[in-house]
Amino acid sequence: MFKNFWYAVEFSKDLEAGKPKKIKILGQQLVLYRKGSDNSVVAMSDLCVHRGAELSAGKVKGDCIVCPYHGWEYTPDGVVQKIPAHPDKGIPRKARVDSYPVQEKYTFIWVYMGDLPEEERPPIPDWSEIEDTENYRAVTGEFLWKSNYERILENGVDVAHTPFVHGGVFGNPEKPEVPDFEIEESDWHCKVSIVLNPPRSKGLWSLLTRGDKADLAHRPPVPVSTTWWMPNMILLDVGTPMGAMKIFDVNIPIDEETTLVKFVALRSFFKGAWADADARRRVFKVLHEDRAIVDGVRPELLPFDLSAELHVKSDYNAVKYRRRRQELIEAGWSVADNTIVGEGPARVEARVIPSPTRKEVPELASAWNFKEARSREILASRGELPTGAKKQRRLVKEDPAPAAEEKKAGKNGTAASSAADEEVTA
Repeated sequence: MFKNFWYAVEFSKDLEAGKPKKIKILGQQLVLYRKGSDNSVVAMSDLCVHRGAELSAGKVKGDCIVCPYHGWEYTPDGVVQKIPAHPDKGIPRKARVDSYPVQEKYTFIWVYMGDLPEEERPPIPDWSEIEDTENYRAVTGEFLWKSNYERILENGVDVAHTPFVHGGVFGNPEKPEVPDFEIEESDWHCKVSIVLNPPRSKGLWSLLTRGDKADLAHRPPVPVSTTWWMPNMILLDVGTPMGAMKIFDVNIPIDEETTLVKFVALRSFFKGAWADADARRRVFKVLHEDRAIVDGVRPELLPFDLSAELHVKSDYNAVKYRRRRQELIEAGWSVADNTIVGEGPARVEARVIPSPTRKEVPELASAWNFKEARSREILASRGELPTGAKKQRRLVKEDPAPAAEEKKAGKNGTAASSAADEEVTA
């Protein structure tokens, strides 16, 4: 999981004025609420600096949020401005929590989980089509997975699995070949465009798509593109015989093995409200089919090394993602080090991502009660957490291969992985 990105964490319509909302992302709990003055959204750590109560269980007072435990009052920038038990005394300097930048765009609330200055932050992708109500009809929904978000993202941009997992919906089991594709990419995204032979339409669609009786292996091809944006966003764009269908989704990493998907599905056809239920049903059918496979994938987390799994040409999109992922890990953008580690045998760990204010106000860097700690080093020094490759194997629940077996695999295994890797990049 990565810090320093904008994360779409909730639909704007689902955050009501005057009602704080608890969410969890990257293993950290946040509170969202709308300011009374202008209805804009505030996002801050859902952890009162005094005794650790959930601010999301408190109440909104003007532009502030009030802790339900002792009534401490927090301003939108995370600073305590009132302690009811001691109204005549000064506020301690470290009476503050992390507050994060927020934007409302494309029907989502986006929270910046990181501490980079504004000019250095990766951009929110251009999803303005979501707001094009003249040409598209939209339905929304959410879906909970017990899978890692990166495994889900790779599945979402993988065109080769559709004939087998979605045969009869998207994929054509009699035409599983993946032809040559076009690629568009940047530091933050990769788009693969291709033409595929679709399955035969069913139900209402079959009645409205004349000429849909061709043999499955010779169905007229349709244009399809799959796009990912770092670190967790996907767009599936399909040119159906009736018109365009676009599914935007964010794979919200609640923690390493739990993901909440929120989607916006657009269609340029059947734009009446009468077709909404069927549009949602089709998206959820695909999600259920994917979950049945991805929830059983091992290891649960993506391997640390690219050569740990075999890749072929049709895996280009996933390989590009893994390479970019590795670069960000090496740049220190992983959240693994943002864990507060206490003393003693009790459960005393919590994850807190540093906010921009920690850099904007360096003289207050030592004022936070919840400071960034390099948990990997601390726990390793206690003998509680292995480092390097051993740590990765533990995270992915993968039994370490005995050295003898690695030797037995020899150069053949390495050559196979390298050859496949070269084919992907060709």
